[in-house]
Amino acid sequence: MKIVDGFVLKTIADTNVVVPVGSNNVSFRGIISLNGSGAFLWNLLTEETDEDSLVKALTTEYDIDEATARADVKEFVDTMRKANLIA
Repeated sequence: MKIVDGFVLKTIADTNVVVPVGSNNVSFRGIISLNGSGAFLWNLLTEETDEDSLVKALTTEYDIDEATARADVKEFVDTMRKANLIA
């Protein structure tokens, strides 16, 4: 899975915001802001990856247990899929 083309992550006034670019600027309605761990996962998803790799990276970066990381990754991925941001 990977973030679809046409969206970038920008930091505006210390807030991580997903910004549509190109034709997505017209069709995407809404604002998605990400906390630090969400931005971390977003950056990993700029390259093709899978949920297990995201869980491993999250446990390493944030020193959390695997069950918590897996639940957080699932919630993040589900949210991004519902917004049509992950292919």
